[in-house]
Amino acid sequence: MQTLTRADLCEAVHEEVGLSRQECARLVERTLDLIVEALEKGETVKLSGFGVFQVREKRARMGRNPKTGEPAAINPRRVISFRASQIMKARVHGANGS
Repeated sequence: MQTLTRADLCEAVHEEVGLSRQECARLVERTLDLIVEALEKGETVKLSGFGVFQVREKRARMGRNPKTGEPAAINPRRVISFRASQIMKARVHGANGS
């Protein structure tokens, strides 16, 4: 299994668009910054053909320590969820050879 990194994204943009590597790195970083900034504000980020990032508020609840079985309070928190688009799901499903 291979991991796609920011450097890989920058290199792909460089090869596809032809901008300098520095400009491509700035472009990728700014794009990711805009996504994070929107999520920090609680906004939904929809990338057509890719998917939707959303911030969800999770309420406080009682959980259980898996090691000891003791009840434990879980504090309220914000979590990021991602829902893949139908296009992405179809592409990934097709990549399995199914």
